[in-house]
Amino acid sequence: MLKRFGRPPSSWTCSQCLRLQRQRRCNSSLAAASSAQDSVPLAPTPGNLRGFGTPDANHDDRILRQIFDSQNFWREFSQKKTQLLKKSAGLFQNRYLTHPEGFQRFAEITVLKCEKIVDSVVAASTVEEYKSLARDLDRLSDLLCRVIDLADFVRATHPDRRIQAAATQAYAMMFEYMNKLNTTTALNDQLKKAAAIPEVQESWGEQEKVVAKMLMRDFSKSAIDLPDGDRQKFVELSNEIAHTGTEFVDYMTPEKPYLSFESNRMRGMEPNMARALTKWGQVKIPTMDMSAQMALRYVEDADVRRDIYMAVRTASKASIQRLEKMLKDRAELAKLSGYKTFSHMALSDKMAQTPEAVNQFLNALIPDNHHQVQDELEELMELKKSDAHGGSFADRINAWDKFYYTHRLVSTMDTKLRSPDFLSAYFSLGTVMQGLSRLFNRLYGIRLVPRETLPGETWNDDVRRLDVVSDTEGHIAVLYCDLFSRPGKTPNPAHFTLRCSREIPSSEIAEAANTPHPFPSPLEAATDGMSVSYNKSTNTYFQLPTIALICDFARPPASNNTARPTLLTFNDVRTLFHEMGHGLHSFLGRTALQNVSGTRCATDFAELPSVLMEHFASCPSVLGLFARHWDTDAPLPLSALEQRLAIDARTQPAETEAQILLAMLDQAYHSDLPLAPDFDSTRTYHDIYNAHAVIPEPQGTAWQGFFGHLFGYGATYYSYLFDRAIAGKIWSQVFQETPDGSVSRERGERYREEVLRWGGGRDGWKCIAGVLGDERLAEGGEEAMKEVGRWGVR
Repeated sequence: MLKRFGRPPSSWTCSQCLRLQRQRRCNSSLAAASSAQDSVPLAPTPGNLRGFGTPDANHDDRILRQIFDSQNFWREFSQKKTQLLKKSAGLFQNRYLTHPEGFQRFAEITVLKCEKIVDSVVAASTVEEYKSLARDLDRLSDLLCRVIDLADFVRATHPDRRIQAAATQAYAMMFEYMNKLNTTTALNDQLKKAAAIPEVQESWGEQEKVVAKMLMRDFSKSAIDLPDGDRQKFVELSNEIAHTGTEFVDYMTPEKPYLSFESNRMRGMEPNMARALTKWGQVKIPTMDMSAQMALRYVEDADVRRDIYMAVRTASKASIQRLEKMLKDRAELAKLSGYKTFSHMALSDKMAQTPEAVNQFLNALIPDNHHQVQDELEELMELKKSDAHGGSFADRINAWDKFYYTHRLVSTMDTKLRSPDFLSAYFSLGTVMQGLSRLFNRLYGIRLVPRETLPGETWNDDVRRLDVVSDTEGHIAVLYCDLFSRPGKTPNPAHFTLRCSREIPSSEIAEAANTPHPFPSPLEAATDGMSVSYNKSTNTYFQLPTIALICDFARPPASNNTARPTLLTFNDVRTLFHEMGHGLHSFLGRTALQNVSGTRCATDFAELPSVLMEHFASCPSVLGLFARHWDTDAPLPLSALEQRLAIDARTQPAETEAQILLAMLDQAYHSDLPLAPDFDSTRTYHDIYNAHAVIPEPQGTAWQGFFGHLFGYGATYYSYLFDRAIAGKIWSQVFQETPDGSVSRERGERYREEVLRWGGGRDGWKCIAGVLGDERLAEGGEEAMKEVGRWGVR
């Protein structure tokens, strides 16, 4: 298929997926703070990388902290160009997007460009013409993505409803056109012809070969090779799956929406919450509300906890029917497409390749983690034995006891951390961003440089633009940071690729020169006005990866008379590091072809850079770069963080077991089981849990009706566990085993060269084998998956 989406929306991938010092003005004037920035956009030349000179790194470092920690400083910094240039430069400096109607024009112009490429590809008949086919189709994909990715982001993020509607319309138009291309058999036929010509194959570089193979596989997955009748059936099933899956996610409901208990049975629950839920002596708890989860942690009455547990783990019959229909349709779709199961179909382009390999990995994970869960269970059992409110079944921990006694266990470890602000005081948003820039500079020679935006460039005045600058390559990426909460904004942290890296040949610039456009130069017209850089070694331009990072951090209350900045919890810090790991993959995976740029890689490889970054977030040598008290400037007391990490470690084995069980369930549901006349998803759910869970799941529950990730990540739910295991191995073997600690430039370059710079242009197994120095892993397969499982999750 011609449109290859990057990382899917957040789920398990970003479940961890942030909140600086006292206000201080730097000695430099505001004018000096931005003296290195250009006042008007310039077309890049070999000597002018979008206006970048050589700004003082220490100065940029101070400014980076202040634009996130001081609203007054940010206001002055961001208004400089707004005061000079009143006319809108367009969203992301795309001059089509200065007004809502521009989205339609942007889409129309893009379709015209696409049609010229399609005509050229279909008309190709000589060897020379076939040699350019992989790059031509990659450009076609890039043009589609430029509109679809950007419009998809804008329609979900922009506060102006008119712009949301315009972006939605452009998105729908381009998506429909993309689907038309994906059923254009001539494109698939031409690509196959090109790939079959030895002279063409010899002329293609590694990236071109990977992209050609990728596009042929995606065409095949779109049923383009099937007879007309089967292809129509494929389309019908695909539409049914999309419709049913969306309904499954959007309309999840419990079998019992509410539970009611006499108020005297709710002892232990937080008093204010209990009062808010009480009427006429009865406490009414909504099953899908946070209050039900809180009750499982705090209520002393075991029978109450049991009733709540059963309710929150039992989905409605309607939810389960939708799930089972989706699973049955997927199984039929796979059979129609020539695959044994949907799992075989979904995994054919992943590192795992087969469901058998996934199960090898999961089964290898279980023994080590099972032992850790048993150890935790013994501690919980000791607590229950000494508990006067232990209730029935005093000789074992039941499923409804787990949350209650785990909370009790963690509470006994908590001392200083009872104050929620204790660790947060050392993690202002500005210092954390400063720390990320310093870390990236030490590992990879890149840093985050604040830059004023032009009028209309961003979707909200709160958005900060950071240019990613390399000490050897100059300007390499653009990062838009939308990190503060506001009404109507999604609370979910996420990394969005607005545009990928791609080489811009001179022919495209010449083409733009002969086409009407609203841009100051043909180069900007060829790249929609967004940032580019010049590559001296190839004598070509590259469109720079452009990323949006979204978080939801609350500012201090308006009544706060101090200069206190936004402070992050440690979970927030870890989340920000995680999302910046995706950003790092985009910054450094600057490939010549769009289809393999940055995070456009196999689903079960995409989380590796982000999960690895979480290890850096808790590393003492990294924290030493930035973690200081926002008011006193005192360094973070590492003993307090160690205590916090010890608390997290207590619950990690149980969380890992839960993910293993769900990954196994995902594989079972996407086997051939749904085609059996007597398929029962609840029976399968209990079979998995009874066989592998340390604490048995009580009969009568049907939690699978709440497993929303089955729609977006069908047959690939194992991926996050898989990347956690790999990240843990790379962390311990590459970054920890060095005299310089985890911030060794030599180790950073090794990881960059073997993993990050390839984007999706190199097989993930070869990346892992290279960075670990273990050639046994290079070819992948079931034994390699099993070996990764043996590493365990830490």
